[in-house]
Amino acid sequence: MSCHAPESGQVRTGNPEIALLGSPNCGKSTLFNRLTGLSAHTGNYPGATVTRTRGTAKLSTGTVSLTDLPGTYSLSPASPDEQVVVDHLAGNIDGETVPDALLLIADSTTLRRSLALHAQALSLGIPVALVLTMVDELRAGGGDVDVPRLSQALGIPVVEVVAHKGRGIEDVRELLGNWQSWQVPLIPPPAEASERTAWIDSILATSDWHAPRVNQLTRGVDRWLLHPVWGSLIFTAVMFLFFQVIFTVAAPIQDWIEGIFTSWGETAAEHISNPVLADFVGTALIGGVGGVLVFTPQIFLLYLLISLLEAVGYMSRAAFLMDRVMAVSGLDGRAFVAMLSSMACAVPGIMATRTMPSSRDRIATIISAPLMTCSARLPIYVLLISLLVPSGTWWGPFNAQGAVLFGMYLLGGLAAMGAAGIFKATILRRGTLPFYLEMPPYRVPTLRELARAVWTPVWMFVRKAGTIILITTTVLWALMSFPAHTEETAQMDDAEASAYVLDHSYAAGLGKAIEPIFAPLGFDWRVDIGLIGSFAAREVFVSTMGQGVAAEDVEDPAEGLEAMTYTHGPHEGQQVMTAPTIVALMVFYAFAMQCASTLAVMFRETNSWKWPLFTTGYMLVLAWVGAFVARWLTILVMGG
Repeated sequence: MSCHAPESGQVRTGNPEIALLGSPNCGKSTLFNRLTGLSAHTGNYPGATVTRTRGTAKLSTGTVSLTDLPGTYSLSPASPDEQVVVDHLAGNIDGETVPDALLLIADSTTLRRSLALHAQALSLGIPVALVLTMVDELRAGGGDVDVPRLSQALGIPVVEVVAHKGRGIEDVRELLGNWQSWQVPLIPPPAEASERTAWIDSILATSDWHAPRVNQLTRGVDRWLLHPVWGSLIFTAVMFLFFQVIFTVAAPIQDWIEGIFTSWGETAAEHISNPVLADFVGTALIGGVGGVLVFTPQIFLLYLLISLLEAVGYMSRAAFLMDRVMAVSGLDGRAFVAMLSSMACAVPGIMATRTMPSSRDRIATIISAPLMTCSARLPIYVLLISLLVPSGTWWGPFNAQGAVLFGMYLLGGLAAMGAAGIFKATILRRGTLPFYLEMPPYRVPTLRELARAVWTPVWMFVRKAGTIILITTTVLWALMSFPAHTEETAQMDDAEASAYVLDHSYAAGLGKAIEPIFAPLGFDWRVDIGLIGSFAAREVFVSTMGQGVAAEDVEDPAEGLEAMTYTHGPHEGQQVMTAPTIVALMVFYAFAMQCASTLAVMFRETNSWKWPLFTTGYMLVLAWVGAFVARWLTILVMGG
């Protein structure tokens, strides 16, 4: 039995509930993943916007439920994440009860700092055990700790693990299986700060803990990576090579995937006798979804490189380095972490702002982060850049297409910082709070670690293509294919009939209705349809344009887009996808808010439609004006 009882009115049912508590980067989530495996799932706390991860660990004695609490340095909350941790441990969240037991996680290399948090946890009256992580790094660096004596000094069970290598995991499972024997410390640590410091010193002395020596290699590398000038140049070079790799490595794989979907489309056309059904299968299903999935190699490489940089410890250095840059926008390095996360997707980037103690800084970051170039923009950029810059073009030793892609990501970053700076100087004026950041040691990541980090977002992209994008492309196919105009097209060949149906479809009516708004940007009604469809998901633009050129019976979508001409108006017969129009379209997508998921998360995080609507409005205006200026600058430089 537990040594405590749930709060009044709360009834404990099912498996025992054990919460994992530790500071950020202590190895808590790695241990949690090892214990729960595929049984873990992520969601939000009831009535809160903070994410929690729950799972079950199957033990020889039964099953326990584990909750991976957000990382925190203190139980005196200064951010939404920390407040939820405190509320969870107190049973103050609707539908939640006080955990049966608490498993503390401590990085053994920074045990002194960890004990400050754990001293607070030991005073909660909940049965407690301690897991020491990174003991291999501690001892490799000349440090040490006597685990039995540490257990005796704290009055609780203590085990050590190297979670990413799987060492000590069975000891933790055995510990969890005997959770009922864990004790509440008879004498809690002192609450007063000076007395608590003395208590920590006593615990460390009793356990014979010695900190690892400073790694001279790490210090030497950091002397360059954290230098205000050289560090910035290195960061820029790393990011530049980042996008070079995305283009050069992914291209042949992308061609292979494209060939597969082309073959499937041709097979469907040959074996389906009904022309409407054949067009639906070939254009909407295979063409629409395949047109998005073909960019999976770039998405995979994007997340792999981000995960690799984070796993080796470079991202923390980048955040520290960029703190000076973020200060120009009135923000700090915490905002950079959120901005950097938005390079993958704005949703986790916005959620990352929960660690920011200033509500005004948080709002400024939330409404600026969608300007960062996310993975959903990547398929659009790859398509448009391939039209703008011929494949195989090199600028000296650099792939020209990769350089342009780097420029688009740089444009998004500068726009996000500029917007944040304006908001902090106007509607969200307030000084920044002190910025603290932990520098993890450089580590060699394991394949298992990288695979887990990459699998989830890539699978989400694929699933998105199979759900949201499939539904959207199906709706757009119907709008672009009906009315059928059977009588009018009876004497036409297939290409002429398809072009006539598209030009007189419901989608054409909608696109032509809004065409005057976007005509100054060089967009025709078919591009406008793509803009409308991509408000559900940006990637839909690729499949929509693919459907548009497929209607003209063009085998290669890129060639079809390049050959696309205006169907009416003063530019009738002229090429649509000229350099000025392509540049304008890229800039429009760089700035426009076209992601329903981002808006939903923004509403959830701010608990108001005020900021999502404001963000949509200012980004749309910025996108239109930016595209207009970009188009005319390109005309001046390159000609129309």
